[in-house]
Amino acid sequence: MAGLDKNTPQPQDITVHGASRVLEISFADGACFRIPFELMRVYSPSAEVQGHGPGQEVLQTGKREVTLLNLEPVGNYAIKPTFSDGHDSGLFSWDYLYHLGSQQDQLWADYTRRLQEAGRDRDAPMPDKPASACSSHSN
Repeated sequence: MAGLDKNTPQPQDITVHGASRVLEISFADGACFRIPFELMRVYSPSAEVQGHGPGQEVLQTGKREVTLLNLEPVGNYAIKPTFSDGHDSGLFSWDYLYHLGSQQDQLWADYTRRLQEAGRDRDAPMPDKPASACSSHSN
């Protein structure tokens, strides 16, 4: 995940396009990206998606039709989207959004490759989470 880089251009305008399910973001350096909500969701910087370390990433599926229910600013460095599937724990910093926008082709290719390697379909629902050992015991 990209961190907070002081050299990343600041966003000038952010527009949510609900019908086409893209976030349009333009930066001070003139770059303008249309980032699909699905791409944002499958690459959410949250621990729920990225895990807590290398190799702990959780492959996301069934996110093609995801929409944004809310988009709130976080200080002067990020936004926090709430997606229609309930996911709301990712903080998307300006540099991470710039990364998603500028690297879309490679990110889509990586996502497609990971799906294929896992034998998973992009539109398949997410598998149920296994119950934790703690939740199966009562006190």
